[in-house]
Amino acid sequence: MRLDKFLKVSRLIKRRTLAKEVADKGRISINGLQAKASSNVKAGDELAVQFGQKRVTVRIEKIQETTRKEDAADMYTVIKEENLSQD
Repeated sequence: MRLDKFLKVSRLIKRRTLAKEVADKGRISINGLQAKASSNVKAGDELAVQFGQKRVTVRIEKIQETTRKEDAADMYTVIKEENLSQD
């Protein structure tokens, strides 16, 4: 599945166009490598997504074409969340 679609379906990012913009700015990596919106993801991959001053790292548990809002969080497991603010 494409990275931008996974981010939207899993509701890590609300809109696919926003997921594409974040990827185009180089704020997403898959297994440590910078990713494009068109990159393919699969179960077991680790995604690191930077949201402003926060970086969230998740492991993809399963891939689904569609999902209900209540079940979206089952598609991934949060490994760590870190603040990137400079003190």
